[in-house]
Order: sequence, then structure tokens, then C-alpha cells
Amino acid sequence: MDKTIRKFRGKNILIWGYGREGKSTERLLKEHCEPALVDIYEGPREGVHDDRYDYVFVSPGIPFEEDAPRFDNPKFTSQTEVFMEEYGPQTVGITGTKGKSTTSALLYTVLSACSGRGTFLMGNIGLPCFDYLADMTEDSIAVFELSCHQCQRLQADPHIAVFLDLYGDHLDRYHTMEHYFDAKAGITKHQGEDDVLYAGDNVPGLQTKAGQVRIARSDVGSYELKLPGGHNQFDAEFVYRIAAEQFGCKDADIRSALKTFGGLPHRLQLIGTVDGVDYYDDSISTIPQATITAVNSVRNTATVLVGGKDRGIDYSVLCDFIREHPDIRFILAYASGERIYREVKDLPNVCLVADLKEQVGMAKKVTPRGRAVVMSNAAASYGYFRNFEERGDVFRQLVGV
Repeated sequence: MDKTIRKFRGKNILIWGYGREGKSTERLLKEHCEPALVDIYEGPREGVHDDRYDYVFVSPGIPFEEDAPRFDNPKFTSQTEVFMEEYGPQTVGITGTKGKSTTSALLYTVLSACSGRGTFLMGNIGLPCFDYLADMTEDSIAVFELSCHQCQRLQADPHIAVFLDLYGDHLDRYHTMEHYFDAKAGITKHQGEDDVLYAGDNVPGLQTKAGQVRIARSDVGSYELKLPGGHNQFDAEFVYRIAAEQFGCKDADIRSALKTFGGLPHRLQLIGTVDGVDYYDDSISTIPQATITAVNSVRNTATVLVGGKDRGIDYSVLCDFIREHPDIRFILAYASGERIYREVKDLPNVCLVADLKEQVGMAKKVTPRGRAVVMSNAAASYGYFRNFEERGDVFRQLVGV
């Protein structure tokens, strides 16, 4: 990490945001880079006096200059950008509205087993990337899950970029689909002609110099997975193509590694069976399309728990789905559940309750033995829970498994 050490040695640095990534940034700078000054700040933009600093690290959760997506003041940087400046040529960066965590973990599993190279999984899915900087070598592979916030202002991109799909999300922060897409498109804006971009078939056209590989859902192969649903087959197709085409992994080895992957917590995870009813935790679901996919993937679904923070996204596709499935009961809660309920309250398969505790209680009463309850919220958790992980953990506790 010589380039990183040289860049920040003797510099005055502000870390804006002091969560897990901010603490990781402070630790790396002080342990390896010998900066002249490291300050911490957690307030609004007007309190950032950038004239006092050589660099300002912006944590991804801060909605900084959101009305100016092409803001390019070189003083402002991020862990992700610094990592890409150092190890971008060895990085597979993965973004998309849905599926990026599963795809990242699948690819990490396959490359760890088949590439013969040291492989690290990092970013939005796991530990901050700076926690791995000192361990990276010239032969290492970084599998880096990237949120839209991490992609937004990148001035250095991964050698292999993956843009799985695009659906409406985070519109409370980005306000328009165009702005949200522009943020995610940062994963490829600075790729060169020697780089490659893998993109799903519903991703709009991207301005990039990289060679593009488009993957359509209609062209997905068949993979033996422990994970249900066509969406996981779609993710596996990306993994197979990247492992085979970019890292020379053999067909049999890739397929063997794919079979070992058991999935990630809170992503359509079967958490147990109680009184003959299967319970699935899909707390990662924050958009209606994800909920529809979850219900279609669990063939014995009888009851679906929906609702969370209302971020103003379009729920018409989910309302239509509810109308088209009168045999499935939808138990709604929280602000987004109330909004959906106003559109479908005339239907007999819909009810509104106050919170997750009441949702689970109702589900236990109405779900027949041999069928499944799927918590797939189609909404963010914050405002009611710290994060989607806590929501999933509370669901497990209420179910009693």
C-alpha cells in the first residue's frame, strides 16, 4: 500500500463521519501513514471547513452535495476511492439494486476455491476495505460489494465492474431515478479500454470505455444451488462467467464451489419450521420487486409480512401483485404498509397491523400447516430498527426459532 502511504504522509486530514468506516480510516492513517493531523467530524456540510485540510474522507452514509452529482473537489475522497487507486486493477466491484451481496459472496466462494489466489471479500458486505489494505499483495483479488453511495463520486474504478440490475430505491436520498442511476454508474465511469463491465439486461446504457458484457435473464444457465429462485440463478450466471472468462477457472470447479454456498443471513433465509409452518427471513428486501421475487421463489408461501419506512417509492407493481394473488395473505405494517393498505384495503387477503410483533402474531394464527410465512418487507428498516439485520433478528425471536 505504498501509494496510499505516500499520499497521506504529513497531510492534514478530516474524517467526516465516525461509524465503522470512519474508525477504520482513522486506524489505518495513524498506524501506517504518519499524517500531520487527523480530525473527526460528524455534523452537517456547513461545519466542514475543508480549507483547513489537505483531504476530507467522506463516509458513504453522508448525503453530501446530493444535488451536484458531478461535484469533483479533489480534496474530498473516500476509503473506496483510495482503495481503487491502489488496488483497482485487482478488484471485482459489484453493484446493483438487488443481489449484490449474494453475488459478491458467491464470487468470493468460487474464486477462493478455484483461482489459486488469495481472495478478500470487502466493502458494503463485510469489513471496510481499509481493514484489508495491509494484507493485499500484488497477486490478491478483492471482491468488493459497492453501494450507490460508495460508487457515486469514484475517480478510480475496478478493473472488473458488475452492475447487476436497476430498480427504484434510495429515492429519499437521490429523489429521482436518473440521479440514483448516475450514482451507481460511478462504478464504470473511469474504467479504461482494458477494463470490463458485466451488466444485467435491465440496466440502462452506460457511458464507459470498458468492454461490455450484457447478461440477459433469458440466457441464464442452470446451476445446482442451495438457494431457491431464478434471481439466484441469475447471480450465479455472473459468477460463472467472471470466474471462467476473467480468472480461467474450470467449469467443474466453478460448479462444485457454487454448490457449497449456503446463502447469507436475512436473504430469503429459511430460519426454521414451527408447528408445521416454514418461516423465511427476507429482511434485506427494501423494494417491491424483491418481495415479488421472494414470494415467487418460495412455492408454499401462504402469508407475507410487508412494511417499513415509507421512502416514497412506487408500490403499484406490488399492489397489482397482491390483487393477482388472492390465495396469499398479506399482513401490512408501519408507514409503507399503511400506504399500500390504502390502495388495496378492499381486498379480503390484506390486513393492517401496527408492527412486526403483531404481524408475526397474526401470521401464526392464519397460516396453515405445510405452508410458509415470508417476511419480505419491500421497505427499509430504519426508523423502526437499527438496520435490516436487527429486523431479521427480531423476526427470528418473535417466531421462536
